[in-house]
Amino acid sequence: MKSLKENCQNAHVLIIGSGIIGKFNALELSELGFQITIIDPTQHKNSSNAALGLLMGNMYQKRKGRSWYLRKQSIELWPKWLKFLQEFNNELNIAKPLIKLTTNEETFKKLEKFIKENNDPDLKILERDSILIKNINKAFQTRNIKGMISLKDGRIDAVSLLKTLDTYLENKKVDFLEDEIIKIRKSNNQWIATSKTKKEIKSDVIILCNSLKTIDLIDSLSHNIKLKPVLGQAIEVGINDTEVDLFSLPKQFNINGTNIIPISKNKLIIGSTDEYSTKPEENIFEKLTKFIDEQPNWLKRGHITKQWYGIRSRPIGEPSPIMKNLKDGLVICTGFYKNGILLAPACSKWVAHEIKNYLS
Repeated sequence: MKSLKENCQNAHVLIIGSGIIGKFNALELSELGFQITIIDPTQHKNSSNAALGLLMGNMYQKRKGRSWYLRKQSIELWPKWLKFLQEFNNELNIAKPLIKLTTNEETFKKLEKFIKENNDPDLKILERDSILIKNINKAFQTRNIKGMISLKDGRIDAVSLLKTLDTYLENKKVDFLEDEIIKIRKSNNQWIATSKTKKEIKSDVIILCNSLKTIDLIDSLSHNIKLKPVLGQAIEVGINDTEVDLFSLPKQFNINGTNIIPISKNKLIIGSTDEYSTKPEENIFEKLTKFIDEQPNWLKRGHITKQWYGIRSRPIGEPSPIMKNLKDGLVICTGFYKNGILLAPACSKWVAHEIKNYLS
C-alpha cells in the first residue's frame, strides 16, 4: 500500500476559482506535495481583488459555535502563514490595531460587557478621554464616538496578498488556466472537468471555490445548497480641505459598521456595502458617508476618486461559509460573503485534512 506522502505526490487536485480561498487551498496543498491546477476565467477580476482586507477575528463578539472556531483557528494560523509569505514579499504585513467605534450607547455597553467577560489584554475599551477618540471626534466634528480597540486584529492589503500568493504558486509550478469549467463528472475513480473551450482536465480531487458559479456544477437540489449574491461597494474619497489631516486618524477603523481606511493626508477608503443584487446601487457616496448623524464639512465636500465593487455569495439556510464533502474527491469551500481573507487559513487546513483522509 502506498504511503500518504506518495499519494499526495501522485495526486492531482483541480481548484476551480482563483480568489483568496482558491489560492490559499493551493498554498496549503502545495506544501503537502500535491500537484495543483487552478482554473478561473477572471482571475484578476474576482471579488477577492475588491476586498478591503480587514481581519476582524479577536474582536468577534460571539465566542462559541462554528464561526468562532474558524476565526480562532485562523487567528492562530495567520502569523505562521504571514511569516512564510514574507519570504516572497517582505513588504506584506498586517497593519494593526483595529478599532471598532459606535455612536450608540446601547452598542457601546455591549462592547464593555464583552471585554469585561473575556478579560483579554489585547482588547480594550476606548473612552471619550482617550487620545485616539479625541482625534477621531475632532476630525468628524462630533463628541459621542467611543468603542474598543483590538491589538491583534488589523488589515492586510488584499491585492498585495493575491500577488504574493501568485509569486509563491508560480515558484511551486502550480498550473493556472484562464478558462471556465462548465461540467464535472466522475469516471473510473477520476474526476473529469470540461471547460468552455472543450478542454478536459482529469484529476483525483476537485475543490469548488468559485462562489455563485458552484451551483452550475453540482446538483444543488440533492445537496441542498443555495447561494445568493451579495455585492459590496467601496469608494476612495479625496478631500480638498486643510481643516483635517487624515493621517491623524488610526490606520483602519470602523464606525457604526462602516470601514474607514485613511491612505494619505487627503484620501481615505470607505466601505463596504451589503447589497443583495448583482448590480451596484447608485448614490453610493451618500450611502457610504452616512455612518454618523452629522457629516463633517470636509467629508460633505469630498469627491469620489475611485470606486469598485465585488460580488460574493452568501449561503441560504445555513451558516457561512459552506465547507462540505459532496462526494468522494469533490469538496466545496465557498460562500464567504464576509471574512474570506480572515478565514482562509482555517478553511484551507480543513480542506487539506479532508483530502488526506480521502486518499489515505
